[in-house]
Amino acid sequence: MDSPGYNCFVDREKMDAAIQDLGPKELSCMELQELKQLARQGHWAHSYTLRGKVYQRLIRDIPCRTVTPDASVYSDIVGKVVGKHSGGSLPLPEFVDSTQVPSYCLNARGEGAVRKVLLCIANQFPDISFCPALPAVVALLLHYSIDEAECFEKACRILACNDPSKKLIDQSFLAFESSCMTFGDLVNKYCQAAHKLMVAVSEDVLQVYSDWQRWLFGELPLNYFSRVFDVFLVEGYKVLYRVALAILKFFHKVRAGQPLESDNVRQDIRMFVKDIAKTVSPEKLLEKAFAIRLFSRKEIQLLQMANEKALLQKGITVKQKSVSLSKRQFVHLAVHAENFCSEIVSVKEMRDIWSWVPERFALCQPLLLFSSGQHGYSLTRFYFQCEGHEPTLLLIKTTQKEVCGAYLSTDWSERNKFGGKLGFFGTGECFVFRLQPEVQRYEWVVIKHPELTKPTSFMSSEATITPSLFSHSVSSEPPDRLSPFLAARHFNLPSKTESMFMAGGSDCLIIGGGGGQALYIDGDLNRGRTGHCDTFNNQPLCSENFLIAAIEAWGFQDPDTQ
Repeated sequence: MDSPGYNCFVDREKMDAAIQDLGPKELSCMELQELKQLARQGHWAHSYTLRGKVYQRLIRDIPCRTVTPDASVYSDIVGKVVGKHSGGSLPLPEFVDSTQVPSYCLNARGEGAVRKVLLCIANQFPDISFCPALPAVVALLLHYSIDEAECFEKACRILACNDPSKKLIDQSFLAFESSCMTFGDLVNKYCQAAHKLMVAVSEDVLQVYSDWQRWLFGELPLNYFSRVFDVFLVEGYKVLYRVALAILKFFHKVRAGQPLESDNVRQDIRMFVKDIAKTVSPEKLLEKAFAIRLFSRKEIQLLQMANEKALLQKGITVKQKSVSLSKRQFVHLAVHAENFCSEIVSVKEMRDIWSWVPERFALCQPLLLFSSGQHGYSLTRFYFQCEGHEPTLLLIKTTQKEVCGAYLSTDWSERNKFGGKLGFFGTGECFVFRLQPEVQRYEWVVIKHPELTKPTSFMSSEATITPSLFSHSVSSEPPDRLSPFLAARHFNLPSKTESMFMAGGSDCLIIGGGGGQALYIDGDLNRGRTGHCDTFNNQPLCSENFLIAAIEAWGFQDPDTQ
């Protein structure tokens, strides 16, 4: 290697050939758009020297708070901080949550240096309470640092980033846990086959998804993680979601139809990621990741904020050592067999539906709001029982024993804003489904066909948003309420037919519109019809014209309020 100073912490014999100096040594352009393409293409992936130079430049350009510890601070404090710990291996800060330091081909000197840098970061960042990704970041940066002090400064700049539009690393349990919920929501929308498998083989789905950062920051081999980190430094946090989703897609593709190697799917996924070279190359992994048409960065931020709000309302802000309060309710526990009673669906069917709902509501348990058996066949009574509850679940059983329904994101009281006229409301989290004779779910058409829309300027994934601009962009909501995730106004839709989610009048309720209606129910709750609609791009959910045998509405109850 040409620059021995860059690899004094590395065990040369263990270094993968892909990390050695085999590529270009200089980079002529540092424009963002060109850098994005170069990073995705792996332009510096085979040049140890060039990657070091690019990291130095990219990290130097991160906007940071005014007082950010630098290399000189490390030199001043390292002796005192490390001197507190005598003999043996240095401990790791509590905020890494027992995460092991990945070796990443470091020699003994390098492994010790990672611990020293982490301890000094803990000394300078007392507000960091939970950051299990940091050991992997420091271990990688150490490859491309002349000494420990330079590695410390680079890590500090990443942690001290103050650009509100560029989230980098979670530094609290609240941020970490909400990111796990957000990842679960994205899996539910973009990896439905894999999500179905996770629900089938795991009691606690969120426990599986809570490993998503571990897959990237620790389990991925060095040559894979460094490729991900290349793009991450250029494009930010959204890249991490993309790659984790791609990993799950490959895991499902390889393991579909095969028995799991253990009775612990979490362990199976971890082993799959460690041995990912047997399945897919770094290039194919990133190709798959960027083929996923995710929501805009700002839309994902809204989802993360909604998940954080749900955790805050439950008082879940720190990890409990004795018991994890943040666990998603087991699907099998959220729907209790002993006290669940429905005229329309079985416990198993309700559990299937519960696995589809957003993570922040899957923390809740089903609460029967309206039943035609108890409250009669009255649309007025239906509205009365449902108002004040958000979201709700509509279930319908026809006289032909067909079962269908809808997840409705918005309080039915919103219908009153239209002055007695029939008007559509709701958000893109709404979906419709059928259970009998076969299971099928239809989500908002924009999720599977993002080409139908372009995000508005404030939702652009590349736009730099100031806090005041972002606040203004969602200011149509009351100050204590977040702008809804997937609100239609966030998107430039070709027509309103793609956002006709739900509507209610005195003589009917409608779910899905544009070119037809996914569900139309008359005012007596006796008759209905179903067909294709533009909003959900669905097939008929049952017989196109049907008679209702039973209809129910369910709410979502926090277990703590029971």
